[in-house]
Amino acid sequence: MEALLSFDRTGRGVAGRLTEALRTAIEQERLIPGARLPSSRELAAELGLSRGVVVEAYEQLIAEGWLTGRRGSGTTVATAAHPHGAATRDPFAPLGLRPLRPGVPDLGLFPRSTWRRAYEQVITNMPDADLDYGDPAGPASVREQLAAYLRRVRAARLPATDLMLTAGAAQAFSLLARALRGAGHRVVALEDPGSKGVREQLEYSLTVLPVPVDEEGLDVDALARTTARAVVVTPAHQFPTGVVLSPARRAALIAWARRRGGVIIEDDYDAEFRYDRDPVGCLQGVAPDVTIYIGSASKALAPALRLGWLSAPPTHLAAVRTQRQAVDLGGPALEQHAFATLLGSGGYDRHLRRARRAYRTRRDAVMAALAAYLPGLRVHGVAAGLHLVLELPAGTEDVAVAAAANRAGLGPVALSACRLDDGPPGLVLGYAAHTPDELTAAIATLATIIAEARA
Repeated sequence: MEALLSFDRTGRGVAGRLTEALRTAIEQERLIPGARLPSSRELAAELGLSRGVVVEAYEQLIAEGWLTGRRGSGTTVATAAHPHGAATRDPFAPLGLRPLRPGVPDLGLFPRSTWRRAYEQVITNMPDADLDYGDPAGPASVREQLAAYLRRVRAARLPATDLMLTAGAAQAFSLLARALRGAGHRVVALEDPGSKGVREQLEYSLTVLPVPVDEEGLDVDALARTTARAVVVTPAHQFPTGVVLSPARRAALIAWARRRGGVIIEDDYDAEFRYDRDPVGCLQGVAPDVTIYIGSASKALAPALRLGWLSAPPTHLAAVRTQRQAVDLGGPALEQHAFATLLGSGGYDRHLRRARRAYRTRRDAVMAALAAYLPGLRVHGVAAGLHLVLELPAGTEDVAVAAAANRAGLGPVALSACRLDDGPPGLVLGYAAHTPDELTAAIATLATIIAEARA
């Protein structure tokens, strides 16, 4: 490998220079598709570099689609990679991969080895008593670790005693809706457009009232005109538009809750992934007395883990706890302890940094493809998250366009499907789960479908 890679190994920026040297070797076919690369430890020793430099270069090239990395098979040159990074498939051919499906992380980035070590550590060290039925809110030590993380990363203001672990955010919303109904609520307000999944969880127990969203986030004046005493918001990254709730709207929303004796339900669904803006602290950290805070590890790690959490003022938490005990007596303690180990060891932070680099690269690829294939259409929500919103021309049937795109295997969601009231047409496009080449090909196909719909 040393003979194949010529670059300056001194000073700052060495990881970027190694990345470029590897990319050039693949472009020039000095590293052929399918070729297996040395492990990061071996290449670091051969080149006289730190292992972290090699890991960063490998991860960047995996994110770009030049390399593939799988547990047990090492790192290899991608079979679709060739000069200029173009895909070998016809870019307008149906992909069958659903590369534009929103709400799904790259499951191939799941930190399998780190998780396995954490899980084995838990299995080895967990006292026998911890395998018994436990607190329905979750193990106290896990809640302590999670509370510390949320205080550090999300500027939350919560003790561990105010936290409940749940089977993902979906269970948190379902339990909360039942608890609110038991407390006399019959309606709940929800951003429009907003999450269809959250809406469906709430509708099992409550009537959902739509409240419009504009460039500053939730319209609090419109909320005040409803009868709702509870509202679900996504203040750090509105779903699906990507708008951040403005400081003025935050203050107005908190004032509404205190004036009405209401509650704000904060869905902090993908706050870890930001690219072009400073972090936005959670609303709970500003007004813990009127805010119920919900989050999960589904976007950061994997939905299959079913790891979520809910924090609430004591009265609301007691009602949710009662609902939780009636449903399942608590969650999977082994997985919860493994997650706490990941948090405490720094493994979760390292995984998020790796994932953030990959997702930013893919976001950039989608933006470049949209500029090339659909230059006249506006795009929203690109500064953070795992999706963006593509505006469609007025009069376009976005449901029909999404259906055609799904028949082609692309997987976008019509913006109309996220609304209760009428609004401009658009598509919600995910970009996290596939390589830049696959995403570029998907946008090219989507452009053809949109052109046919407008013809």
